Amino acid sequence: MKTETTIQGLTASLAPARSTKKMIGFVPTMGNLHEGHLTLVRAAKKICDVVVVSIFVNPIQFGVGEDFDSYPRTLEQDSRLLADVGCDIIFAPSVEQMYGKHPRLTNIRVNQITEDLCGQSRPGHFDGVAVVVTKLFNIVQPDYAFFGEKDYQQLAVIRQLVQDLNMPLEVIGVPIVRAEDGLALSSRNGYLSEQQRAVAPTIYQSLKQAEQQLHEGQALSEVLANVSAQLTHAGFIVDYVEARQTNLQPIERFDQDLVLFIAAKLGATRLIDNLQIHFKT
Repeated sequence: MKTETTIQGLTASLAPARSTKKMIGFVPTMGNLHEGHLTLVRAAKKICDVVVVSIFVNPIQFGVGEDFDSYPRTLEQDSRLLADVGCDIIFAPSVEQMYGKHPRLTNIRVNQITEDLCGQSRPGHFDGVAVVVTKLFNIVQPDYAFFGEKDYQQLAVIRQLVQDLNMPLEVIGVPIVRAEDGLALSSRNGYLSEQQRAVAPTIYQSLKQAEQQLHEGQALSEVLANVSAQLTHAGFIVDYVEARQTNLQPIERFDQDLVLFIAAKLGATRLIDNLQIHFKT
């Protein structure tokens, strides 16, 4: 496994694969890897000849007062984990390597689907994601890119970006990986105290209860209110509890497949989760 820190170095490392038309898979990450990330790498290994994993904490997707400076940077540990699952190349550039020394004058915005849910409470976040993902796609030039469905809205934004800009790659979503108690794996789970970690699975429990209530015929608005009340009672500060169609368009009743979304803070840690619920005719 190679580790490249420059765009030039990565291009040189990928040249043999390109010249022999091997399939290149790409997993973009911000590092501090867990089983969720490793599952993406395994998915990439199944269908690609060469797998690149980027480790880059992207400053422009963090808002004022968010955790950019404190975000865990664990390259040595990440490298060991990636070697174990068969990653071929790690791309770990500096901020200067990615953005240069001069001011960035180009922005990329995907409208509509970025304007609510996490986009409402984290203004500019998805613009930062769109810019860095576009840059990484241009640098790596993969055939396939793999993203976790925990960040469902982000996945939708990236799919829209690829479609709208005719990027020559396929985006593959990989199901959420959970701890045994149901908590969706996230690098930010490491911020939770022992007591908070014991409470955190309430998010998934409330999603599963909501699924059952919807199938029992309860009104969608009532179910969402129940989830919000349950989380508040457990000690969360709820950002949103929302339902959307699978394409993120609004939905008022459970008459088709939908996705339930939760974002809530436990102490200072913001957690997100979602559950895709299938409508049974």
